[in-house]
Amino acid sequence: MQGQRAVVGWTLVRVIFGLSLALAHGVPKVLSGAKGLMEDVAALGFPFPPFFAWCATLTELVGGLLIASGLFARPAACFASFTMLVALYQHRADPFSKMEKAVLFLAVCAAVAIAGAGPWSLDAKLRRSP
Repeated sequence: MQGQRAVVGWTLVRVIFGLSLALAHGVPKVLSGAKGLMEDVAALGFPFPPFFAWCATLTELVGGLLIASGLFARPAACFASFTMLVALYQHRADPFSKMEKAVLFLAVCAAVAIAGAGPWSLDAKLRRSP
């Protein structure tokens, strides 16, 4: 019984996290053309800001959906972790309340990268199929 509760809990965290990353962060950036993010990326000194801004945008959108569905969740979480590390670096001088979201997103990304998507995921279903 305890194991089943853990599976339900982890699935809930993974799905809500992934949808939040995709819908609350990825979609708005796609709709805006990632313009504001391009400026932030340029201010951090990255070369080719449009390229890296779109990489981050698509990582949030596609990576969030992959994490939510549990398909290729570990690689998606690794890419999203890097994006969250950059976000954390961008907010390094801000008060914790400003960087808290990046810390939380990084923590869940790292957990998915380490633990995987769990038994209620497309990754698990693909591993079980003949």
